[in-house]
Amino acid sequence: MKLIVEADGGSRGNPGPAGYGALVRDALTGEVLAEVAESIGMATNNVAEYRGLIAGLTAAAGIDPSARVEVRMDSKLVVEQMSGRWKIKHPDMIPLALRAREVAEGLGSVSYGWIPRNRNAHADRLANEAMDAAARGEQWSRKVEEPPREESPGPPPVSSTPTRTILLRHGETPLSVEKRFAGTNDVPLTTTGLAQARAAALALKDRGLEAIVTSPLARCRDTAAEVAAVTGLDVRVEDGFRETAFGDWEGLTFAEAGKGWPAEMKAWLADPEAAPPGGESFAQVSRRVRTALDKLKVRNRQQTVLVVSHVTPIKLLVKDALGAPMKALYRMHLDVASLTAIDWYADGPASLRSFNDAHHLER
Repeated sequence: MKLIVEADGGSRGNPGPAGYGALVRDALTGEVLAEVAESIGMATNNVAEYRGLIAGLTAAAGIDPSARVEVRMDSKLVVEQMSGRWKIKHPDMIPLALRAREVAEGLGSVSYGWIPRNRNAHADRLANEAMDAAARGEQWSRKVEEPPREESPGPPPVSSTPTRTILLRHGETPLSVEKRFAGTNDVPLTTTGLAQARAAALALKDRGLEAIVTSPLARCRDTAAEVAAVTGLDVRVEDGFRETAFGDWEGLTFAEAGKGWPAEMKAWLADPEAAPPGGESFAQVSRRVRTALDKLKVRNRQQTVLVVSHVTPIKLLVKDALGAPMKALYRMHLDVASLTAIDWYADGPASLRSFNDAHHLER
């Protein structure tokens, strides 16, 4: 299920009598499924905004814990901090942000977007009702949920024809040979890597491919070109499937990065929201990979699609298919030019059909 959370909060003065409001919509129909609002006494605008976010995410989880959620707020601060682009420095914000992330981790996925205030009018109205009550010294709250729809006689049958993604990691590069961080730097394939791409292409020739999608980076585009040559298919570039930006660690070995940035490396290994210096966090990459997959499933519904990508995006798709936690990424090994296949069904479930298949490289 796709849900939209609209949230807002504020205070009459900063700090002052404060309150928040939030609502949950069905992303396809626009129907309001839940409303929540509450006066919270004396607080700052930012505290009230975070409280609204937490309430909205909690309401979304109550509707469908596996939902993909898009949060829309007119608070640039909250959106940028929750997206991982701005640091959270104020001590009052840190526990609230942690609570919001905790709720978000229990959902299928959560993305954040800023909208102007005039497009957040419903949540703004709820927040103002709460602030008015706080200014009167009242403890006030509002919680409205749509009545449950008529129960169906049973769960809907699993759709018989999935959208199948065959995920191909690009061939060998100079950096993969030396096990160095290769993110958004445009490193080429080696001679061996090109041969691996050709072997993968032959293995895919009779797999019924109907479309080819690739990361924009050269090592993937060159790998995809070999498959296109044997299948006659066009290649479409999808930026969301590019590799993680590793920032200052690009081109370094794991040991070199750990020696130069020990604290940052420790944080990166412990927290998916932590990013290498100047780079992306796994949480950020996960959000754009999910968006790229959603686009693919709409454009190529019930087709078999080759996605030529990198270690991190492929592992993230496997993680999502299995419903595994983010730490599962550290327990997967993915060879260059290997193949992984996942079926995505329209009603939600996914099936991992193969993982890290490299038999074609043994010929």
